[in-house]
Amino acid sequence: MNEKIEEIEKLNIVMIKYIAALKVLETQLDIIGDDFKYIKEYNPIEHVKTRIKTADSIIDKLERKNIDFTVDNVEEYLFDIVGARIVCSFESDVYDLVSIIKNSSTIKVIEEKDYIKNPKKSGYRSYHLKVEIPVELINQKTKVKAEIQIRTMAMDLWASLEHKIKYKAKNIIDEDINNTFIGASETLYHLDNTMDN
Repeated sequence: MNEKIEEIEKLNIVMIKYIAALKVLETQLDIIGDDFKYIKEYNPIEHVKTRIKTADSIIDKLERKNIDFTVDNVEEYLFDIVGARIVCSFESDVYDLVSIIKNSSTIKVIEEKDYIKNPKKSGYRSYHLKVEIPVELINQKTKVKAEIQIRTMAMDLWASLEHKIKYKAKNIIDEDINNTFIGASETLYHLDNTMDN
């Protein structure tokens, strides 16, 4: 137990890197939105939501992955301590933003997953980027892992409601309800395509 407390204390010390990375990421996303608006007279970003995981959430995630809680393991195995969700009007906006971020000299993309063209079995759609954010502290220059999710308003609506329904009714979710989720995802995907066209 003492070891866990020591690791939590160490984590509290290194969290400054994650706080700084979040600030850098938020600033870069603001700049991208402003620049896009200036060049194309249109801002593809409806809104951005950012967050930093709490220590409890970090520990829970490592436990779900069967990984011991140490600061070294946190830094090695978790990409989503810093997270940003970008919500766009149209699917084409999502891909425009992915391209801009991939060409950024500040944000380095490490891995990407296109759950829009290849949705999860549940019907979940979004574009995920695992990235590194440069952070310069007084005594340290480092790169901090983060995750960016980019989706349309329709995809965000589906993900939010699906999460709430599954959380509230976790004991009664059956195959029919799962099929309803998938059907709703398809309907919203077709709506996205119609609006984009």
